Amino acid sequence: MSLRPSFLALAAAAATLLLIPGCSRQSQPAPQATQPAPIPQIGGQPVVKLTRPATSNGQQMEFLSVTVLPGRGMNVFQITANVPGKGEIPILASPTLEEAASKLNGGPDDQYGNQSFLIGGGAFLVPYPNRIVGPLSPDGKTITTKWHGKTIVLPANWHNSADPTRDKHAMHGLILASQTQDVQTQSIPDGQTLTGVIHAGDFGGHWLSQTDLSFTIALTGPAVDATIVAKNVGKEDEPMAIGWHPYFAVPSGDRKQALLHVPATQVAAINNYQDVFPSGDLMPVKGTKYDFTAPGGKALDDIYLDDNWSKLQRTNGAVDVTFADPATNYAVHVLGLSPEIRTIQVYAPTDPTKQYAAIEEQFNFADPFGKEWGDMNTGMVTLKPGASVTWHVRLALFQPNK
Repeated sequence: MSLRPSFLALAAAAATLLLIPGCSRQSQPAPQATQPAPIPQIGGQPVVKLTRPATSNGQQMEFLSVTVLPGRGMNVFQITANVPGKGEIPILASPTLEEAASKLNGGPDDQYGNQSFLIGGGAFLVPYPNRIVGPLSPDGKTITTKWHGKTIVLPANWHNSADPTRDKHAMHGLILASQTQDVQTQSIPDGQTLTGVIHAGDFGGHWLSQTDLSFTIALTGPAVDATIVAKNVGKEDEPMAIGWHPYFAVPSGDRKQALLHVPATQVAAINNYQDVFPSGDLMPVKGTKYDFTAPGGKALDDIYLDDNWSKLQRTNGAVDVTFADPATNYAVHVLGLSPEIRTIQVYAPTDPTKQYAAIEEQFNFADPFGKEWGDMNTGMVTLKPGASVTWHVRLALFQPNK
């Protein structure tokens, strides 16, 4: 007797059962495409992160990323690098992007963009780094100063650090909360670049002419370059100075053994560390706590710094400030490449919760319009209509224990 018809009948019945609702196998849902994380915005513009892949399998020092805030004056918020044996480490002391967004909000604690230079990262300081002192307006909101007989009115955005009601003055420029136009990224050999323009105009009515600021941030394995070109696009002469306020981290958390080298033979005398107003006197550093000229640097130990060095010595045309964390076997050259860079401000507090040193390569002395300097050239560049000046600083890595 043949079994074939019965086999065919059974197969047909099985197929019928598979079509009956409730009897079919549940189909697996199609995998959902992973949604990219939303790009955070700070200052009303997307955060930009330049990246490059590590090429040395962890065996060499190399930069890996640069995070920039175009909505906050192109603040270089974070830089990371590979250190052999340590992996990827932060080069700058800065909070998370979430915390930064909560503070960089234009609120009462962020008037004039002050949080840009207070929370860490690396704010750009234009058209004047450092402090400017002058008579305070009756409402306490502005100070006045003079340049070549012309009056300049500036926001009184800073104060005595121990008493916010005292000694108000202007500090760190007028682009701390500025947005950037024409923001573009581009791939280059071994990395990426970010460019943008701040059409600063007369800086909110506080400056003597109209200015455009062109930024280029370049990331490669061996270096991070930051360049700003300031151009007078107005009809009047104007003073111009540019600086940067990067907070260099101590990855090991041991500030005392961190090594600072500043190739400068004089430091500006100040009234106190609450105001940090210059007296107009320039003192030799030799034999003082301010002498950081040793080639390998000197340990910060318990030394508090908020000081301005000058009479800078150049190596191959660059002002080479170095900051090292021997416990991590990490160090960075901060190379001032523009000839207009005349002073270095270093802020290194001794508070154990603040493991960093802010190293600020800038054109000018503090209070550059102040009478205390007499006829001395204080580093403010005169830009005539149509003229421009370039500020350029490069970071390069090295291992101090090699």
